Amino acid sequence: MSIKKIFNRYFELIFWIVALICLAFTNPAGQSHFSLCPLKLLGITWCPGCGLGHVISYLFRGYVKSSFQAHWLGMPVLLLLLYRIYTLAINKQYKFTAPRR
Repeated sequence: MSIKKIFNRYFELIFWIVALICLAFTNPAGQSHFSLCPLKLLGITWCPGCGLGHVISYLFRGYVKSSFQAHWLGMPVLLLLLYRIYTLAINKQYKFTAPRR
């Protein structure tokens, strides 16, 4: 199987897993100097999604109250991401078996 096929097949699954692992190791109370938020990059100070990464970091540490204070949609977003990872992992397209020859 070529690298391009492997990349196309597993990209989304690996992306969400790596994203959650990175959020698990970040310090939610620390100041962030870099953001991928397009609204923040345009100079807009309010964004409906800002704080979701902090929520997930707080939840991985067990701080439920702090996570809810950071953004009230964080818990549903985390559940949605975990469900997406689950559906991608059990999908027939993502079976982790050796290809038949």
